[in-house]
Amino acid sequence: MLLKVLKYRFNLGSIRLLSTVALPEQTEPASDKEKNVLNHPDYFGVHRLFTVEDLFIAKVHLGHKEGTLHDNMKGYLYGSRLGHCILDLDKTAEYLRLALNITAHVAYRDGIILFINRSPQNGHMVDKTAIECGEYSHTRFWRSGIFTNSKVQFGAVTRLPDLCIFINTLNTVLDMHPAVKDSAKMSIPTVGIVDTNCNPNLITYPVPGNDDTPSAIELYCKLFKNAILLGKARRKENNHENEKS
Repeated sequence: MLLKVLKYRFNLGSIRLLSTVALPEQTEPASDKEKNVLNHPDYFGVHRLFTVEDLFIAKVHLGHKEGTLHDNMKGYLYGSRLGHCILDLDKTAEYLRLALNITAHVAYRDGIILFINRSPQNGHMVDKTAIECGEYSHTRFWRSGIFTNSKVQFGAVTRLPDLCIFINTLNTVLDMHPAVKDSAKMSIPTVGIVDTNCNPNLITYPVPGNDDTPSAIELYCKLFKNAILLGKARRKENNHENEKS
């Protein structure tokens, strides 16, 4: 259930209002079957955004050492190689398409999307992705109460995000990012990249995959950005058609 509290967006530290950019062109016109977005299995065509080969080339399948494997991640494994866990990319592709689909739906409904990442080496890439699709990012230290006590934090009743996208669900090597728990407490849906050493239980739409290799992070950012832009472009197109009629 998407949570909306008030009619304006919040702004603190690295959570900031970001400019919108040019939207991608739609390759397929809306048909009669697509008029009801919720009745279509892939209304925005996110399945065309990537292939399993793209995931392999980006090293999405490479997990951490076997000794760091979280019990809840065993079902996502393909096997191991030289002491390192290998993720099943067929499962990753299935979960990633589901995550991209819900992301496009939230963007289509004009929801607020917040990218969250605590990895210093990838923070700039995540911030840039949020700017390019006109959404928000938080890549710094997470202050307690940003979600759970937002009225005090921001000095007014605040609209919280409709979806949080975690490019990395860990705050340190071992500790979960506190925003994961805060999102669950506030019933905010979450998408999260979960590596083999992560716990996917609190993530609404977990995506098993490498969460620290630059090539993998770049691919995730590109895919989520494109999904958001597809949703916004379709909303703009449908609104224009409604105005004409």
